Amino acid sequence: MKPSRSEFHVYNGLRHHVRSWGDADAPPLFLLHGWMDVSASFQFVVDELQRNWHVIAPDWRGFGLSDRAPAGYWFPDYYADLEALLNHYSPDRPAQLVGHSMGGVIACTYAGLRPDRVARVVSLEGFGLARTAPADAPGRYRRWLDELAGSEPRFRAYASYDELAGRLQRDNPRLTPARAQFIARAWARETAPGKIEMLSDPRHKRTNPVLFRIEELMACWREVTCPVLWVFARNSKGTGYLKDTPEQLGERRNAFSDYRELWIEDAGHMMHHDRPEEVAKRVEDFLD
Repeated sequence: MKPSRSEFHVYNGLRHHVRSWGDADAPPLFLLHGWMDVSASFQFVVDELQRNWHVIAPDWRGFGLSDRAPAGYWFPDYYADLEALLNHYSPDRPAQLVGHSMGGVIACTYAGLRPDRVARVVSLEGFGLARTAPADAPGRYRRWLDELAGSEPRFRAYASYDELAGRLQRDNPRLTPARAQFIARAWARETAPGKIEMLSDPRHKRTNPVLFRIEELMACWREVTCPVLWVFARNSKGTGYLKDTPEQLGERRNAFSDYRELWIEDAGHMMHHDRPEEVAKRVEDFLD
């Protein structure tokens, strides 16, 4: 495996962990992880990259080794965190962004907010959540209030990394045992003998009272000026875009002025775990 190094930076009031690979003088490439994932999860893709990159991958707030947010999690904060990251690592050149799932949504939307700061975007299954309607708001707010009044959310504890790795393989049969072991150690830590707990803040499990508004995202996407590549996984299940009609999914695609797409076969939503060699090749082909 290519060796990585860890750095910590304080911005927007929190201490953020940033993992990087490669020569710091090489062209920067930013890898942005998804919900409940961590930066180390890109190790398999980094190992397959053929060009000389300075790969930079943050742990988003509340994930991995980054600080947890005392006031909770609000999606616009991720745009601010990405801007601080780019100002630190790529202040003088537009950035190449590759995001998975939530990270892909952040990358695509930020590219519309700051089009001069982004050179290209690759979104790996990062196309947005299922659509909502204003009529959904009362029920969503009630669930949020009920959860705030209840007990603090928690993750299940595991007796060993082997037990967690086994669960990961049951959830994703494409994972090899070696990759499952690596991810288990990246996603969790031993907090006591025989007690393995997830690193991410369990408060991410709470209902978000703010509805997902695809119309607002598409308005931002229409401001994107750089080329955008969407990468679909043929065997993805349970992701929000799958609930769209073909016409609705076309709306998402057509929001971008310079849009391309491709499909990766024999891969689920976590395509960077399932087919890292294919993901790396497709990313580098597009960036070339």
